[in-house]
Amino acid sequence: MDLSKDLDPSVNEKMKKNLVYVSCFSIVMLFAGLTSAYIVSMGDAFWLNAPLPIAFWWSTACIVLSSLTFVLAIRAAKKGQNSLLKIGMVVTLVLGLLFVYFQWSGFGQLMNKGVHPFQNHLVVTDGRYGDYFEVKKGDQYITVDGNDYLLNGKKMSAKDFESFQNYMNEFISGDNYNNKFRLVTSEKAQDFTLLFNNNTLQVKNQTFYLNDSTPLKSADVLRLKQLSQNVVDGRGDFFAKGKLGEDFDISFKGEKLEYKNRKLYYKNKVLSNFLQIKATESSDMASSFLYILIFLHLLHIAAALIYLSRVVLRTLLNRFSSENHLTLRLTSIFWHFLGLLWGYLILFLVFIH
Repeated sequence: MDLSKDLDPSVNEKMKKNLVYVSCFSIVMLFAGLTSAYIVSMGDAFWLNAPLPIAFWWSTACIVLSSLTFVLAIRAAKKGQNSLLKIGMVVTLVLGLLFVYFQWSGFGQLMNKGVHPFQNHLVVTDGRYGDYFEVKKGDQYITVDGNDYLLNGKKMSAKDFESFQNYMNEFISGDNYNNKFRLVTSEKAQDFTLLFNNNTLQVKNQTFYLNDSTPLKSADVLRLKQLSQNVVDGRGDFFAKGKLGEDFDISFKGEKLEYKNRKLYYKNKVLSNFLQIKATESSDMASSFLYILIFLHLLHIAAALIYLSRVVLRTLLNRFSSENHLTLRLTSIFWHFLGLLWGYLILFLVFIH
């Protein structure tokens, strides 16, 4: 039994508006807490700063336009212009769906850049090239600078790097216990030589040996698999793809770090051993916060879109008129609020993240 029908229309409207405002306030408190936790967590931690994908800016344009079309639709409802009302509401719904599409595209672009929601580390530690294993192509050592693999001091060509990846890919499927690998035998693969602690590994019966009788230990086999996965994924010293200082930054206490000779520098000085270890052990909390903030907002948008779809259907069935459009106005309040919330989040991520 709906008792609101027996209330004075102004009282009924005020009650429903207050419910919307309470919902908005609870969401504000949620995101205020999360963004505050973000700032506090930055403190003296190592922090990844990555630029936002272009898809998030397209989604911003969509939600701004959807608010404008919603305003025009309500104006049309007040004037009894049903045709314009229907067009405005349908366009608003389409723009809302486009917002969701571009948000998911943004997630994909972040992952393509090596920025994942539950990344373990900022800096590659397990399977780091050069710690145990190195590779020679012909008589030249392959070296690493950031995320670039170098040959004779120059970044490997796309063709050479692809051959290198194909060579290392064979070691991912190795068994840690019996040390068996599906080793390649092609002529291109024979250009590469795998070394362990500067000693060339021998191959017998699909197994690596340190010498004629000593096989590679299981722990070192695991390290080789981890290194191989890093090479196949295009990682060198960092999980984020690209070049430090250009495609992404790592900061400490608000200061951007520099990278030279495979070491991190803070204020033009190499990090102390303690901080170097801390950097290698640091988790990528920045990316986790980024995904949580955006995904939680997206969940609220998804819920609003479900309700908005119902409102659009009622609009197409001519359920609203110049005297009856309270539901439209209440829905618009919440929709505009979510748009403003996204504006706050993207500005926060641009200037803080």
